[in-house]
Amino acid sequence: MNREIALTWQTWSAAVAGVLLGVASAAAQPAPRDPHLAYAFPAGCQQGTACQMVLGGQYLKDVSEVFVSGAGVKAEIVRWYRPLTRGEFNQLRMRLDEMRMKLIAQGHRDPSEEEVAAAANISEQELKEMDIYRRRDRDPKRQPNEQLAEELTILLTVAQDAQPGKRELRLLTETALSNPLWIHVGQWPEVREQEPNDRLPDRGIDRLPIVVNGQILPGDCDTFAFTAQKGMRLVIVAAARDVIPYLADAVPGWFQAVVQLTDAAGNEVAYADSFQYRQDPALYFEVPKDGEYRLQIRDALYRGREDFVYRITLGEIPFVTGIFPLGARWDEKTTIRLEGWNLSQTTFETKALGFRQFRPVRWYSVPQENGQTVRVPVQMDMLREDLDHEPNNDIASAQPVSPRKIINGRIDPPGDEDVFFISGAGRLAIDVQARRHGSPLDAMLTLVDAKGRELAYNDDFEDKTQALLTHHADPQLVATIPAAGAYLRLSDAQGNGGSSFVYRLVLRPPEPDFELRLTPATIVTRPGSSKPITVHVQRHDRFADEIELALVDPPPGYALSGAVVPGNADRVTLTLSVPPTPTEQPVVLEMVGRAQRKGGRQPLVRPAIPAEDMMQAFIWHHLVPVEDWSVIVSGRPVPALPVELLQNLPSLPLPLGGDFLLPVRPKARSIAADDVHLEVKEPAGVSAEMVAVPMGGLAIKFHVAADTLKVGTRGNLLLHAHRLTTPAPSAENPKPKPWRADYGYLPAIPFEIVKPKTSR
Repeated sequence: MNREIALTWQTWSAAVAGVLLGVASAAAQPAPRDPHLAYAFPAGCQQGTACQMVLGGQYLKDVSEVFVSGAGVKAEIVRWYRPLTRGEFNQLRMRLDEMRMKLIAQGHRDPSEEEVAAAANISEQELKEMDIYRRRDRDPKRQPNEQLAEELTILLTVAQDAQPGKRELRLLTETALSNPLWIHVGQWPEVREQEPNDRLPDRGIDRLPIVVNGQILPGDCDTFAFTAQKGMRLVIVAAARDVIPYLADAVPGWFQAVVQLTDAAGNEVAYADSFQYRQDPALYFEVPKDGEYRLQIRDALYRGREDFVYRITLGEIPFVTGIFPLGARWDEKTTIRLEGWNLSQTTFETKALGFRQFRPVRWYSVPQENGQTVRVPVQMDMLREDLDHEPNNDIASAQPVSPRKIINGRIDPPGDEDVFFISGAGRLAIDVQARRHGSPLDAMLTLVDAKGRELAYNDDFEDKTQALLTHHADPQLVATIPAAGAYLRLSDAQGNGGSSFVYRLVLRPPEPDFELRLTPATIVTRPGSSKPITVHVQRHDRFADEIELALVDPPPGYALSGAVVPGNADRVTLTLSVPPTPTEQPVVLEMVGRAQRKGGRQPLVRPAIPAEDMMQAFIWHHLVPVEDWSVIVSGRPVPALPVELLQNLPSLPLPLGGDFLLPVRPKARSIAADDVHLEVKEPAGVSAEMVAVPMGGLAIKFHVAADTLKVGTRGNLLLHAHRLTTPAPSAENPKPKPWRADYGYLPAIPFEIVKPKTSR
């Protein structure tokens, strides 16, 4: 390998073209295993520098290209390495043992290891690998795991003007694309831990600010020494979940980092195992005197593995601990105030933006001194916004509010209670947004009438759209407001409070609504193809209508098929068709869902948020949102399907336990039924084949197995088509294997399972 890859679109386009051409010409053989990424170490690199990064995972040997999102990054594949497996080690050891016994039997009294290895045809490199295996096997901190065993070393070169923040990294082989990992482009110098540093500290921190990269192995504690001067305002931020949000095969499913700061005498001066209920720890320390200090990081349960990767940022850096208000109306300018450590700029304004760029969360970069920046999220909504007005601590001073409004407030000081008077009768949905947005507030809601009688109460409500939230502490309730009005009391369940205990109180009638997530967030496909995508639906307030999906102002050639989510369904798989020619740049698309509420004048229009499907602890799946839905179209166009489907097909009525014929139009008279082979990828229980029909026509014959699907089931048929061609036998190849040409996926076809017709 060892060749530089400039990650421009042209290079990436050529790389993807090679992948897709390889897929097209592959013979009818089992597909190779896709590369899987488990971790990157270090998980980032500073602007204007180059660093070697080890990518751990499985099936990485055939990786040929590296993709890093965004501009300003180059990559060079340096080497691939995989240690011996237990089976490979045992085979080599048995060969050595057998050869040693054979040499002794031939009269060699005490043959050396080199003599035995030479006689057994075992190389010096294989002997070295056996020694590496023994050392790893004896190391109590290492636990064998095939999913982490392989290592691909790459060299990243980051431009000085590369945008800091998270980047998506993927690997490419000749036939597949890996899952994504997130790496970081940083602003400050970076170092790596030097083992052993359990008891004797690593002294590699020679400047501040700095980013320390490390890995925690089983039972490991990494310790670092550094000097600090009196009066320094140190911020220590550990990124663990911010590097790898979820671990698929570890319980509880992420690296639970703990950081401790001690003085030179070993006295603890600061400690953190989280920050305001965010899983990654952060702490602030004003240095009382000059001297040496020691920083230690470990897992809370003393677990560890190669993918327990962390990044510690240490220094007098700006850090945001809270913002107020938490959100703003989409079409208005709002002044946001920041709280935190070492901040020089504490206010900024949101921007009024059009719907095309709508997101429930918008990130803003706020410049600080010395060229540093902080990034903060602002929650966006279409409702009117207001602030809570103190004093409003009891019924006598209750603040009047009306539905269809968001109140931004604080529970401050500890023990504070905000009371609101809600006028008017009718049903009302009341939602507090606090913990989900990083506030330490553990809110509870109590609704009482004018006589103080409790009408409704709620403490915690699970919001399944919050993919990274592990403690759902925000309340939500739906209640009927009496004609005389009612009083809403909002407080902290533990009696805590402070300037950072902020909230958004959302008041609106309980109207059916929905949210959408779209996977995968990155698509790589060939020109003229159709690619399966999945839209996931979170339904609110008993919303059960179907949702029509549509692209927002797409470039020519992009289209959806099967773009309807059936009523009550929580997901649908459809297809995205792309243009017949490669694109010069990756294309960022947007999708929305539209639904008409009963009695509503205007349709509900909601964005489909791109997301990655991540697994936690063997069982749970989380749809983690990302910024853009990117489509890469490259390579040779897919072979043209020799038959033509009818356009704008209605939902096919597929009889349960029966057959259905869908006529197709051959593009040439010579096309026969066995020229196209079909596989139904979804739904299970349906099969398809191309058949001849009278008058020389062709049709797709669908068969629905009995007792597999329920009558009334709706969705999309996902069909994959290919052609098998067997070359003529020859003297060199008397029994040639068939050659497979893939036509790819057909556009998704809507269907509904119906009752079979009964014969009279």
